[in-house]
Amino acid sequence: MKNTLKYHLLSLNSFILYGAALGILTAFYLPMLQPAAHAVSYITINLLKLISLPLIFFSITATISGMADIDEMRFIGRVVVKYTLMTTIIAAGIALLIFLIMNPVRGDFICQATNLEDFGGYFDFMCKLVPSNVVQPFAENNVIGMMLIALGLSFATLTLPEENKIILNSFFSSFFAALLRITHALVLVIPVGVWAFTVLFMESIKEQHIDSIRRLALYVICILGANFVQAFVILPLFLIWKGYKPFSSMRKMSPALSVAFFSRSSNVALPLTLESTQRTFGVSQKIANITLPLCATINMNACAAFILTTVLFVGQSNGMVFTAFDMLLWIFIATIAAIGNAGVPMGCYFLSGALLAAMNVPLDILGVILPLYALIDMFETAVNVWSDACVAAMVQKDVGQSY
Repeated sequence: MKNTLKYHLLSLNSFILYGAALGILTAFYLPMLQPAAHAVSYITINLLKLISLPLIFFSITATISGMADIDEMRFIGRVVVKYTLMTTIIAAGIALLIFLIMNPVRGDFICQATNLEDFGGYFDFMCKLVPSNVVQPFAENNVIGMMLIALGLSFATLTLPEENKIILNSFFSSFFAALLRITHALVLVIPVGVWAFTVLFMESIKEQHIDSIRRLALYVICILGANFVQAFVILPLFLIWKGYKPFSSMRKMSPALSVAFFSRSSNVALPLTLESTQRTFGVSQKIANITLPLCATINMNACAAFILTTVLFVGQSNGMVFTAFDMLLWIFIATIAAIGNAGVPMGCYFLSGALLAAMNVPLDILGVILPLYALIDMFETAVNVWSDACVAAMVQKDVGQSY
């Protein structure tokens, strides 16, 4: 009992909360430390920018290039990717709909019809997203251009002879592993950054009063609401479509979902997910062994919802105005980013930070969100594991007779 208490008191989440609490005290009782908070915030944001784009690039390339070759994926893999894309895009779309309904920032959205002059601006914007060389996206923080290169390189790798594919995947995976080590080290200093972000945020609250707290509460409701709709409405509809009883299946999956919720790791829950999915949905061992590890890597419904909601919330809180075209585009950006989230500690959070940093949006509010992320992440992981099981069940229905 004492060891458990000591672990919780010294865990990273606890230090993040300590940093947030210390930031509140500093803002009220030691305002002379605000310049130091600005400096720490600036350094932390630069570190996030330094690691974020390479992390996303090698996450995507290591994940996709490590899949089976295209011929092998054509049968089962194609179905897995189809349902993964469908559920993830829907999750991002639901998140956008709830965000528009709740409108936590009470800001402006431009939703009127686009005139012909606007199309010229959009086409110019889209043309600038396509890089002219591989260095340009990293130098200019062009996230979409970087994703285009990563996706093209990854799928091209799958068509190469096996020896070339192994070499490239080994390079991508090794570089990704090295970046993960750096990320682990960066995570350790996050509590200091949280202190600085909280000091600056509390200063803004003094100016804006209770409205900032209300916005933050509505933001959390948006994310949890999107996860709730995805888990209890959208995914059950998919299961009913395939002839399953969704809610009795969810009860049978509860051991795996509980482990996912409390561990906040799809990989930790994977052994129990494999067993529960086979028992609950009658998925064959071969399909489960192919589908579930792949889904644990690329099927991130809740992450897509988090990225889209967080980018819109932080961006709009800093004065950005999103058009209807922008918001629809973010559904697909969030989907691609979520699929490339494999194995990244606090991946949704870092990916959101990377996208915001690429748009030169201040990240102070993102730092204040961090103490709440532990709770959000618990729900997200459970939703992701439930989605993995649902995708495996749908794959079984589609290709089960051949396997």
